[in-house]
Amino acid sequence: MKIVVQLVLWVVIGFLGFLVFNSINGPVKFNKVKQERYAKAVENLRDIRRAQLAYRAITGKFEKNPEKLISFIDTAKFTLTQRRDSSFIRFNKILKIDEPKDTVVIDTLGYASVKDSLFKTGSHKLMMKVPVEGVDANFEMDAGYINKNDLRIPVFETKVSKDVLLFDQDKDLLAQEKEVVSVDGVNGPFLSVGSMTEVMTSGNWPRTYGANDQ
Repeated sequence: MKIVVQLVLWVVIGFLGFLVFNSINGPVKFNKVKQERYAKAVENLRDIRRAQLAYRAITGKFEKNPEKLISFIDTAKFTLTQRRDSSFIRFNKILKIDEPKDTVVIDTLGYASVKDSLFKTGSHKLMMKVPVEGVDANFEMDAGYINKNDLRIPVFETKVSKDVLLFDQDKDLLAQEKEVVSVDGVNGPFLSVGSMTEVMTSGNWPRTYGANDQ
């Protein structure tokens, strides 16, 4: 009887030890997976932002269709210009004299491929796909305009849910991650760049994952 009790106690101790270990190791493993997947997703979001900023520089707006944005990168060209100061003489009809006037002349020097300038490795081809093994999903993207101070300003937003990035992780830890509010964390349920309600092109990740504003 004594041996049976001892065996039961050892089983209970072993089980409790496992629970303690798991309670410590679980969050550690979760954070490691989270950081690796966030870092990969941020790389894609930064590519998407570069593509969108190039699109706006040439067209004056952002693009909401992923296929059109990728096609734009493959075919569009930047206009290379040079600004220089100049001057000319204008006759003043009132004073009856010639007056020098300063001006700025913009010369077109040529054109440069957007793809060669920003995406020489061709990373834009896969930038819309969520880079997580086992996930067959794309980033959500939208674009349009908002009104600020009587101005119609183009905006865009691209995001992916933490549910998608961490689909195979502990659900309790995932629920906590979606509620996080921290200066060194990704706040809220999405990893995103841009906004459909504010004039901004920055991302919501901390700088430990890379620059979020350029």
